[in-house]
Amino acid sequence: MAGKEPLLSALKGGVLRLREDGGPCTDTSPHLASFCQLLETILRKGLRQPAWGFRRRDYWHWLEQLPTGDGGRPSPLSISIQRAGRCREVRTAQGRGRLCLRLALQGKVLAAAVRQLERTPRLLEFYDPVSSVLGNEDLLEPFLSLLLVVTEMDFSLDLENCSFLDESWLLPVRITYETVPCRALGIVLRYVDGRVFVTEVLPESQAEVDEVVLAGDILDEINGCSLRNAYSGQAGDMLQKLKGQPLSFRLLRWRWHDGEVYEPLLPYLKVLKEKEPHFQLQQGPRHRAEGEPRRLQGGRLLYNLQYLGQTSIGKYGGKEVLDWAIPAVLEKHSAAREVLFDVKEAEVLVQEKASSKLLCRYPYPTISCVGCRVDRRNVFAFCVATSPENPGGSTFDCLVFASSSEQECEEIIRRIAAGFQHTEWFV
Repeated sequence: MAGKEPLLSALKGGVLRLREDGGPCTDTSPHLASFCQLLETILRKGLRQPAWGFRRRDYWHWLEQLPTGDGGRPSPLSISIQRAGRCREVRTAQGRGRLCLRLALQGKVLAAAVRQLERTPRLLEFYDPVSSVLGNEDLLEPFLSLLLVVTEMDFSLDLENCSFLDESWLLPVRITYETVPCRALGIVLRYVDGRVFVTEVLPESQAEVDEVVLAGDILDEINGCSLRNAYSGQAGDMLQKLKGQPLSFRLLRWRWHDGEVYEPLLPYLKVLKEKEPHFQLQQGPRHRAEGEPRRLQGGRLLYNLQYLGQTSIGKYGGKEVLDWAIPAVLEKHSAAREVLFDVKEAEVLVQEKASSKLLCRYPYPTISCVGCRVDRRNVFAFCVATSPENPGGSTFDCLVFASSSEQECEEIIRRIAAGFQHTEWFV
């Protein structure tokens, strides 16, 4: 009987294509969006609508009414439904239904949801038995058989990436951006239909130094607080309250996985261009680091350096001490250690190259200076407070490193200096 319903034949093909992709199905899987759209079409087919002009029904309206688990204990299915219902990133029944489907695919409970609908007559009445799949006994069983096959598949989806589900099954590239406490982040914002767009990254600002935010990106969260449907000025108010604190942003990239503009953004960008005729999408950071190949780890480029040693320099950590502290370390002729050096948004990390063991980490507020000597430009050093919790009684250590080139050395110095100069702590 399944052959009488073209949607079921299409769904079978969609399942086969997902399985042929191999491995867990992720948000970058080429057939995921079309598969979810097909599922949604089946769940909407034959939905009866109220006769007296009440809200239009969607499949979410029966999902949210499914009975909870036995004995008052929530089932995996009810947990997924409750999570979709509470999510502040989605505003419509369509968005909540789509999030619930994604949660159900990952939690392997979509077949259980349809089985529960079948056992709940008052909800099954949402569907016309003639025109629907879910309300038709002859079509429901083959549909459930396909869902059981889907239940055996693995899905690895970013379930936090949901603020565009109200509008599209196609989801944006979503990243986390963390930065040090700073007086001014250096981004210009524009509000378009409840979205907070970055229209400019100011020169020499903390945002430019971090080389993450691009003009055209959407500011989606600040320190876990959603900016979905934000009112004008809301992001600025939040940043003002968080002034001097570490910041964590969730950004939605204007560029999608294929390198092109994320398609659901096009209407927003059209409005944005009308409001700001000179606005341009930023293709990349202004000061993208260039130079010799470096070690890639967790998506970050690490510097391959030699750690030459350190020396105590007393209670003064100004840059003047580097003139004698660097030679003092070199004269010890200690065995150099191969290390990986990571200049992060909020701190500097040093790892042993052979084992990747973390040797030390220094948040920018503990760094007092950084630089090199004119006679050894491939060697640099920075000074750190040994007791940062007690600035008045702290002493300083000077750590010395060698780079493979003067250009790389200068780049590291610039990035470290930009990091600690933008913080609220001074020596």
